[in-house]
Amino acid sequence: MRLGVNIDHVATVRQARLVREPEPVTAALLAELAGADGITVHLRGDRRHIRDRDLDLLKEVLSIKLNIEMAATREMVAIARRVKPAQVTLVPERPNELTTTGGLDVVRHADQLKNTVTRLREVGIQVSLFIDTDLKQIRKARAIGVEAVEINTGPYADSNENEQQKLLAEVISAARLAERQHLKVLAGHGLTYTNVESIASIKEIGEVNIGHSLVARAVLVGMKQAVQEMRRLLD
Repeated sequence: MRLGVNIDHVATVRQARLVREPEPVTAALLAELAGADGITVHLRGDRRHIRDRDLDLLKEVLSIKLNIEMAATREMVAIARRVKPAQVTLVPERPNELTTTGGLDVVRHADQLKNTVTRLREVGIQVSLFIDTDLKQIRKARAIGVEAVEINTGPYADSNENEQQKLLAEVISAARLAERQHLKVLAGHGLTYTNVESIASIKEIGEVNIGHSLVARAVLVGMKQAVQEMRRLLD
């Protein structure tokens, strides 16, 4: 199971004071040294945490996969085509949301997304879509030409004991269909040290992206230990 570490909230602390530290790139390098397989950042239109300069520095210094989450806008596509990360994950983006709250509606926006996917793939960027467990969305993702999907585990992560098994079963069904559609299967959103093992046990899922929980742990014990603890759970 590959581990992608989302460092957005390192940048959130930096931007709270509009200063130089903590440096997200340093956090990314520490995560890499501790065993992370990739670094994920979300470049938002309002630049509330990750900034354009962060992308350039990360692309230059990382030896592991750089995955940029972004909305399917003309501005973001131009940035991705310039930076050329290993992967772009297209996500929905709403003004004033605290965090991404759901998956893309691929069925509704198929034409726009297909054009975006084409423009990214023609410069060698692997494209993933962040989608809910709705099986119609997964089938349409394959139809527009992406290579991967990231299944939204937020509802599972936020559920109570009575709902959790039902929502886990939906993640499993979505992962199995995605694999049958010859898509690489990733998962993420809301995953923590206490709920990740059930997701990690799904054999179709090859990678998880974890941000808030891991950075929160790193505040207390350091990035190296936080990543190593998560790595042990996944292994």
